[in-house]
Amino acid sequence: MIILFFVNGISQEKGEMITVVGDSLIGRIVSGETTREVYGNVVLTQGNVVITCNKAIQYISRNDAELIGNVVVKQDSMTIKTPRGFYYGDERRAESSAGVQLDDKKVILSADSGEYFFNDDKAIFRSRVTLYDTASTLTSQKLTYFKKEDRAIAVGNVKIIQEDNIIDADTLEHFRNSRVTFATSKVRIESKSNNAQIFGEHLMDYAQEFHTVIDKKPLLLQVDTILTRLPDSLITGSDSMQTTLDTLIIKSTSMESWRDTINLFKAEDSVKIWRGTFASLNDYSIYEKDDEKIITYRKKEGDMKPVLWNEQTQLTGDSIIIFLSDNEVKALEDIGNAFVLSPNDIYQDRFNQISGDGLIMYFANGSINRVEVKGSVYNVYYMFTDEEKPNGLTQSSAESASLNFKGKKINEVRLYGSPKSEYYPENLVRGKEQTFALPRFNLVTNRPAKSELIKQIKPAGRIFSPMDTLQ
Repeated sequence: MIILFFVNGISQEKGEMITVVGDSLIGRIVSGETTREVYGNVVLTQGNVVITCNKAIQYISRNDAELIGNVVVKQDSMTIKTPRGFYYGDERRAESSAGVQLDDKKVILSADSGEYFFNDDKAIFRSRVTLYDTASTLTSQKLTYFKKEDRAIAVGNVKIIQEDNIIDADTLEHFRNSRVTFATSKVRIESKSNNAQIFGEHLMDYAQEFHTVIDKKPLLLQVDTILTRLPDSLITGSDSMQTTLDTLIIKSTSMESWRDTINLFKAEDSVKIWRGTFASLNDYSIYEKDDEKIITYRKKEGDMKPVLWNEQTQLTGDSIIIFLSDNEVKALEDIGNAFVLSPNDIYQDRFNQISGDGLIMYFANGSINRVEVKGSVYNVYYMFTDEEKPNGLTQSSAESASLNFKGKKINEVRLYGSPKSEYYPENLVRGKEQTFALPRFNLVTNRPAKSELIKQIKPAGRIFSPMDTLQ
């Protein structure tokens, strides 16, 4: 009795003693250490921590206990369950490597192994971790959960599935009450409603506001389905539909998206856009998906003017708007200091050019169909014989103009309002092409390429199936 009192006194100095009761008890001394093996309806208590199990081995001097069989740990509204575990009384810490589940009436957290620090209200779970609540499901390889703060920090193959989107990352911090998420390294957010993904290296997601910000290496990828009506079939005797996938890629220094009522993407600084035969460079882009248009412009005087390419045709202006319909480009509007140049397929130093205050370019079946130019129109058009031999050029001016295309070539030019036109024969043009360049002539050579834009995401292992269209 004296020995037991002395041992208990030493333990009391370390911290509050745990107590263990059950149906039967066996006392042992193993390697000089006093233990108690408690069997049947075991209850371990320390303050407001209550643990039940089938068997417990209590290490008296260490104030610890091994817990075996149907282990249930409770503290207030929190419950932890595991087949087998260990409780450290002086640290007020429980751990298990036999599969563990935590339920605090706010989240359910499970993993292959885990530990809980009762003094700090903190859990650290490892291997195949899942955190579930009514608004989201989070999986990772390691997760630290701060119960009082409703905050989780996840590391390793992290995925959080919410109502409208899915976020993947190497590291993620999630605030459950505010539904604010910060993610770092190999980030991908997928929107379920608009078939879009945004990649990057740092993300801030505000789920309640349907607002996402990626401020490090953002890239938007959207794959849409296009239905094309084919002519009458000789077999069926009726029109048929052909399905193709069209990909939009936008890359910039920073990017924001709103997924609620406006369904809008904003890209800023060094913006690069690619979509099939279209590409663009600009400082600022807004993609309004519901209104089916992309607006590109420069934010202030002195910034780079937006540049847009369609096939070999290049457009520049203060602002360029791309109008879409059923995921196809239907028109381009070039507002302010509009300029268009198009190289000849054979004679690469000869560029057809047109400038004006503004213009609208219309498309049919993916090719330019008609161009309407307004205000201070100037035009340079190179002539060729039927045998495609160079035959001089014409310079013209007017208040407005209309250009009609056929087979990707200008078929007709109409000038309105004090039109003037002058022809220069080939002998005055050959070798002097640059002297006929209009004042706004600026050939931009760093056109964005698909392979350049997607190289940051192609090696990622979590890219979903529409990425196959980029191979």
